Amino acid sequence: MTEVRQRKEQTSIESKEPAPEKEKTGSSERSKKDRKYASVQRFIKLFIGSLAAVISGLMYAIYLSTYHERRFWFSSRQDLEREITFQSDSGFYYHYYKKLLKASSFSRGLHELTHDNSSISLRTINAVQQLNLYPELVASILYRMSGSQEAVEPVYFYIGVVFGLQAVYVTAVFVCSWIMSGTWVAGMLAVVWYIINRPDTTRADYAVPLRENWALPYFAWQVTALTGLLKNNITSSAERLCYLLLSASTFTFVMMWEHSHYVLFVQAVALFLLDTFDLVQSRKIADVYRLYLCCISLGYILQFQNFSLLTSPLLSLVAGTVLARHIQRDMKSGRFVARVMKVVLHFYLVFVITATLHFVVKTVFLHEENKHVLHFLEVKFGLNTKKNLTTSLLLCHGFLQTPSQDFFLRLTQTSLLPFYVLIFGTCLLSILQAIFRRLRGLNSKEKITSSQEDRTIGENPEVIYHVLHTVLFGLLTMMFEGLKYIWTPYVCILTASGVCSAELWATLFKWFRLRSVHPVLLALMLSTAVPTIIGFSLWREFLPRVITELSELQEFYDSDTVALMNWIKKQTPVAAVFAGSPQLMSLVKLCTGSTVTSLPLYNDGDLIKRNENLYQIYAMRSAEDIYKMLLTYRASYVIVEEAICSEMGPMRGCRVKDLVDIANGHMVHDSDEIYAYSKYRRFCHEIKLDNSPYVNYFTRVFWNRSYHVYQVNTVISFQY
Repeated sequence: MTEVRQRKEQTSIESKEPAPEKEKTGSSERSKKDRKYASVQRFIKLFIGSLAAVISGLMYAIYLSTYHERRFWFSSRQDLEREITFQSDSGFYYHYYKKLLKASSFSRGLHELTHDNSSISLRTINAVQQLNLYPELVASILYRMSGSQEAVEPVYFYIGVVFGLQAVYVTAVFVCSWIMSGTWVAGMLAVVWYIINRPDTTRADYAVPLRENWALPYFAWQVTALTGLLKNNITSSAERLCYLLLSASTFTFVMMWEHSHYVLFVQAVALFLLDTFDLVQSRKIADVYRLYLCCISLGYILQFQNFSLLTSPLLSLVAGTVLARHIQRDMKSGRFVARVMKVVLHFYLVFVITATLHFVVKTVFLHEENKHVLHFLEVKFGLNTKKNLTTSLLLCHGFLQTPSQDFFLRLTQTSLLPFYVLIFGTCLLSILQAIFRRLRGLNSKEKITSSQEDRTIGENPEVIYHVLHTVLFGLLTMMFEGLKYIWTPYVCILTASGVCSAELWATLFKWFRLRSVHPVLLALMLSTAVPTIIGFSLWREFLPRVITELSELQEFYDSDTVALMNWIKKQTPVAAVFAGSPQLMSLVKLCTGSTVTSLPLYNDGDLIKRNENLYQIYAMRSAEDIYKMLLTYRASYVIVEEAICSEMGPMRGCRVKDLVDIANGHMVHDSDEIYAYSKYRRFCHEIKLDNSPYVNYFTRVFWNRSYHVYQVNTVISFQY
């Protein structure tokens, strides 16, 4: 019996020996299944998110197109009436698109634009360079290559391209928020906020040809690519993809908008702060700086040696940062006090070197294209008290005023501003905590390898960048309301990604030391529940408004302007030259193609001087002075606008005639009252009375309720 028991024990031991091998095989099979399941799950998540991003962009384009049609009755208008709906100062850009399409070939049309002597009287200009017509060049090429000449009218193709770019813009907003939060729900919430805040995110619905409508979609993708590039856990292949997208979008952005280098300068300041406090890998910042240099250099060459790019503060900042870094090679080492002193010294060096380089470049190249911008900023911030007419007009422009209370009220009603304050405050405190830890000597490896529970939202470079982005552009928006179109979309991105980020909620719970529920679990629950509640409340409140907005027919018909443009096209010679306010001349150029004396542009000293002189038709000047001034520009007709001449606006000091009187020294201040005084009466009033000597110099040939057109007599006939 003992032998039998020993045999059974030996048999059982032998049967148990291969068990570990079976366990290893089973665990490896389970791990393979888990990896396969995780990859399938990631693919489904990526597919659904990408599909949602594309659908969001397409739906927004359809929404804009429908709203534009309902607002202007666009499809039922004649061509002239459609063009009048481009009612912004930049509406004349569409004229050059038509001119390119009318040319026998694209090369012929391009030659006509680069040697244009029919736009502005007595001047031959390179319209592509002077007016930044690269969007129109691209649109005309696409129209010719797509074979749409027989299927789509040119105006519909032009508008379709702009609205298509807005779809690209919204898709970028979706993807950027998705990258930051890790969930495509954030992308949906960002798009919803972007759409319901449309008056403060875009002007594409009523000012189609604006340069920003062509450029800002590319900037949105540039920011999206930069967001992906700055992430800590990005793979090498994903980093290369982000860098390629960053390169293409940055270059296109520079080509599409003459003010793009100023926007990139603000972005470079944010990246400089990231690098200074050691919050991101210096290699990535250096790569972006090299990209800036390449794009600006290519833009300078392709934009016919655009000196405004060479004198850009962006180049001076990049050069100053690189030089300061070579001077301070050990800036990121040492104890707390030493590192703080090095950071302060670094700020000082970069500021001094950047300012010096910018001054030297301005002096060497003698470039005064943006001199009026510098003078405007000096007056705006109280550094200069001397104002000319152009500066006064810009100071009174609504685009350059401080934001109104209605702007903040709209953002509050859509719940964007309250949640932004919450997300911004949390991220800012976390960033300050991360900076303090950096200055105390915590290296990046310790930060990256820390556990999920120990990490905070402020340790993510992409989040830090977006906080700095919204801070810098937010400060500018508080001074110039027009910059809200660059600030508000990224407020939507940061807020939506923060609300949907489990890491942000975990940071809050870590600070408040909540232990009743596991912080990570509670953060995951809130990052899903909070955006769901926000989305449902926004859907319930704003969806009926959007449907009503799209179903409501709005009336837009300017009969007086239509009559004026028809008269110019039918009753005036082809070689006639028209004079008037720059905004009206923009419309005349757009609708009739006639030569004008000026355009609403501020990048040319001669055009600025012309605009100031032509505004004298609303001043208290003699008929002889106005006549001589118009002859110097070979004007055949002068158009007086009743809206300017008889303006009764609430802001008396910002009426055009008041600003002209102030510039001419015809304003008298007495006991807080402003009076206009001159030995001559106001020209625009007196010329309508048909009295001598006005009838000696001018003959009225057309008039209606809004416009009075006078022919400039070539032979003076004296009547008494």
